Amino acid sequence: MARCDVPDAEWALIEPLLPVAATGPLPRRVRDQFNGVLWRFRTGSGWRDVPERYGPWSTVYSRFSGWARAGWTP
Repeated sequence: MARCDVPDAEWALIEPLLPVAATGPLPRRVRDQFNGVLWRFRTGSGWRDVPERYGPWSTVYSRFSGWARAGWTP
């Protein structure tokens, strides 16, 4: 876990608030993607600059875009 990633205690509060996909429960990597979204906004970098440890930039962006369409943003 990187220094700027959400700690376990905070994640336990955030995860239940995330919109659930119509296909079932949240994927295991959704926390990584959430941290990638936070990284992008904390640094002001572009989506293509999101570090690979958060998953492919396009997946991180797609996750954020879905949350935004559902009316939920970090």
